[in-house]
Amino acid sequence: MRALIAITMLFILAACSEQKQDLNAYIADVKSNTPVNIEPYPEFTTSPAFAYSANEMRSPFQRLKNVPQAETAAATTSCPQPSTAHVKQPLEHYGIDAMAFIGTINKNNKVWALIQTNEGRLYRVTKGDYLGLFYGKVSAIKDGKITYTEMLPDGTGCWQQKQATLSMKDNAGENNG
Repeated sequence: MRALIAITMLFILAACSEQKQDLNAYIADVKSNTPVNIEPYPEFTTSPAFAYSANEMRSPFQRLKNVPQAETAAATTSCPQPSTAHVKQPLEHYGIDAMAFIGTINKNNKVWALIQTNEGRLYRVTKGDYLGLFYGKVSAIKDGKITYTEMLPDGTGCWQQKQATLSMKDNAGENNG
């Protein structure tokens, strides 16, 4: 048996001898017949130096000096402002377009609306609760609709009230304003 294994090993080793003459000849032929074209580096032109002459001017990141502020500060006291006295409720972290009105619950003559966010979380609200990013206050829940009043900034420091509804047929991601 040992003799058979020794003969088999001898044949295996003989088969692994180096016979790469044809491969070496092919590689040498390809190297000698393939022209190598290397493009020259592009020539870069030098640009003239830029002379910065605005060192003496005001930095654009500083406030203007001796310029009267806009008169919006006086106007903000006499125009509507949102109420920030209440504790922020969970639905005030979502835009109205990220909410879907999916149903109501009546308990002890009190109506609760069920609102699902686009993340799949379910919340309940009733009249007087807040929702949305613009201080939306629920004013009524009836007939498959939530009526709420939002406070929208008008750009002058004042806020304008806007009445809107969220219908039960609306899906999260839609807004019927």
